[in-house]
Amino acid sequence: MPGEVWILVESLRGQVLPTTSELLTAGRRLADAAGARLVAVHLGPGADALAPGLDGADALLAVDHPALAILNPDLWVRVLEALLAERRPRFLLMGNLGYELTADLAARLDVPCLSSCQELVLEHDTLVGTCRVYGGKLLAEVTSAAPMVLAQLLPGAFAPLPAGPAPAVEKIACPVSLEDPGTTFLGLDMPPAAEVDITAAPVLISVGRGIGAAENLTLAEDLAAALGGTLAASRPVAELGWLPKARQVGKTGQTVRPRLYLAAGISGAPEHLEGMQGAQLIIAINTDPQAPIFQVAHYGVVGDCLEILPALTAALRAAEDA
Repeated sequence: MPGEVWILVESLRGQVLPTTSELLTAGRRLADAAGARLVAVHLGPGADALAPGLDGADALLAVDHPALAILNPDLWVRVLEALLAERRPRFLLMGNLGYELTADLAARLDVPCLSSCQELVLEHDTLVGTCRVYGGKLLAEVTSAAPMVLAQLLPGAFAPLPAGPAPAVEKIACPVSLEDPGTTFLGLDMPPAAEVDITAAPVLISVGRGIGAAENLTLAEDLAAALGGTLAASRPVAELGWLPKARQVGKTGQTVRPRLYLAAGISGAPEHLEGMQGAQLIIAINTDPQAPIFQVAHYGVVGDCLEILPALTAALRAAEDA
């Protein structure tokens, strides 16, 4: 309905994806500021099973059609265009799916869209988005007071909401024909299961090029063991084959939100920061005092991680023995 805030649910194989929880957080803030309902929108079957994972939404609007079970941009845009044109919500927020859908929808509906948003606020009925441009090298503040605005949010930018009641499900018939799609879904190839899930680790010791060599990883492994943590890496370390791709943090790796993220020898490229800046506590070790990682770190040490990592491990073990 007019004035509502919508978020597009992202799920896979019957599970709500973490990006959806972040969309709920951003949507809840906007809905509260506007005095509006927050509505989660799900395309495809299985909405009833997903509802408990969508706490924070006031309602779940579901288009239960088997052709929408897997993302097909042609069909999804067709359905969303019809829904938005009929119900006229004020905002529609999308996460990773927004990379495929936002621009096309905005052009079809002739409405503004904001991309790569890391913050959204409502100021005097105007949406203000902080958006990353030029690969994250710059931040742009974009505003719109239009009656409808689409926004694509960066994964990892918003912390999930506390658990709450599941929303009521409103199932509606598909508003358009889904015949003759422009593209055809052939199959889904999943990567092999990782030996460890760094997205679930409460403590991450992440190493970058500054670790020097593969044999120096034991210094980070020892500290991770002392803290009850898990070893992670920046992209150069994964590309060198020193650690598997499943342990890579960043835009082309995993988005993580641990309680503690210790970055050792990581300069802090925008692509890496995108994947870890949501950590509750960030500690950075780097020899360069101008390294971008220090801009997001809560605590920083200018020094050689090859010296500081074993010193931290020794101090922790000494404290345990005391």
